[in-house]
Amino acid sequence: MAPKTIFITGASSGIGLASAKLFHSIGWNVVATMRNPTVEHELVKMNDSRMFVQRLDLQEFASIQPAIDAGIGRFGSIDVLLNNAGYGQSGLFEAIPREKIQEQFDVNLFGLMDVTRAILPHFRANHGGGVINVSSGAGLWSLPMTSMYSASKFALEGFTEALWYELRSQNIFVKSVIPHGGVTSTEFGTRFSASSATEPTLTSYNEFTAHIGESFRKMIAGASVSSADVAETIRIAATDGTDQLRYFIGNDARGFVRARYESRSDKEYMAYMRSFFE
Repeated sequence: MAPKTIFITGASSGIGLASAKLFHSIGWNVVATMRNPTVEHELVKMNDSRMFVQRLDLQEFASIQPAIDAGIGRFGSIDVLLNNAGYGQSGLFEAIPREKIQEQFDVNLFGLMDVTRAILPHFRANHGGGVINVSSGAGLWSLPMTSMYSASKFALEGFTEALWYELRSQNIFVKSVIPHGGVTSTEFGTRFSASSATEPTLTSYNEFTAHIGESFRKMIAGASVSSADVAETIRIAATDGTDQLRYFIGNDARGFVRARYESRSDKEYMAYMRSFFE
């Protein structure tokens, strides 16, 4: 039997890189896409017939279909799409320029939708396939100073759930892998901090932002999961043959998952969440 093929966005580092290496290690073909592949990247240097690196930039629509076509041309078909590429930005909503909001949604949502739409005709022609979206706990609860990242991930969760219904009729599975509590070995945290929006004139927020910053420092000190752990959860989602929609991976020491799903009312839920920041 020919090996299955997975198409991965954002494979240059972190969860995408860990997933590319894991699926390759279990015998799958891997189409590993990234914005700026170089001859020095470790996936390129593998020089292995089952690892195929392609350029794909979610903010460059014209780069999407050629990468998919190249993957199909190389391996004959694609069985699973892993929508992994994404980033987060932090800061007060009032301080985030409109163009930065657009960029957040272009990468985390609209680009993901473009890739999904582009590959679905191939899946339908093959009478099957799978879409796995890497989401976030920030798509189920929102924290101060993360409005745009959470907004993009809330939208992704809504999109993924609706797609789960639609694509079942086409024998295509849809799944959401939800890391939460912090993931190590990624560039996410670095980019998240670097993209923090500031606006010197918004001095009335100073006391609030200082307090929230201290709250986040305490939260970040908690245990995290590794990119390899998330990749293993993705492997399970891709191969378990179930119709399960959401796969949680992370440390719920703060109880956010529990609060979201087990609170008896929205008032109870919000009181619990506020306790971390007030």
